[in-house]
Amino acid sequence: MTRSILSVHNVSKRFGGLTAVNNVSFDVKPGELLGIAGPNGSGKSTLFNLMTRIPFGPSEGQVTFDGQRIDTLAPHKIAGLGLSRTFQKDVEFPDLSASETVHIAATYGGRHARKTGADILDFVDFATDRREMHTTELSVYERKQLMIASALVMDPKVLMLDEPASGLTRPEINALEALLRKISQSGVTILLIEHVLGLLMAVSERLIVLNQGALLAEGHPKDVMQDPAVIEAYLGARAA
Repeated sequence: MTRSILSVHNVSKRFGGLTAVNNVSFDVKPGELLGIAGPNGSGKSTLFNLMTRIPFGPSEGQVTFDGQRIDTLAPHKIAGLGLSRTFQKDVEFPDLSASETVHIAATYGGRHARKTGADILDFVDFATDRREMHTTELSVYERKQLMIASALVMDPKVLMLDEPASGLTRPEINALEALLRKISQSGVTILLIEHVLGLLMAVSERLIVLNQGALLAEGHPKDVMQDPAVIEAYLGARAA
């Protein structure tokens, strides 16, 4: 039986009287592409925060990565072990070029990079003639490419992506889908939070759904999205 590369066990996060994540548990196998869905405010990004301790860890429970408990480690230590993430908002350094941004990310990771920043930009198909432009001059999709490249250059074992398709056009979503498959085929385990359900269903091997901070459903994407409880959670959120 294959050992999980990432395990979340009874994790909760409370802010005073508000429970943002409530007793969530799941395992991720090496090489898996796990989708994470749920209505707005269901705790998805907070869950990523707890797993990486950016900017806070869990109130209860524990997270184990590659056999080591990490929920008490500093964020840079977690990144150095091979767990990297992106954020909903693109991280921009307006005075830096795309090449410089990826170089800084490689330095932060702390792991021995097997590829240079240029190699990673090649991997994500970032246009060569755009690499010395300031990040604020880039298109939305180019900033998404750069965000993913900055996470990949740290040579992660697990890549956590938080709504990378936000703001993209349909052709750009198709390009992102191809990139996600390419990353997965390279052997990197992926956790993907996404509201673009077509993309999430297309690439996920397994899907978990959060609602009101708790794990609502888990399993094959088609089965999960046909679950009456999941349908009610989404329709209720849309009706509100």
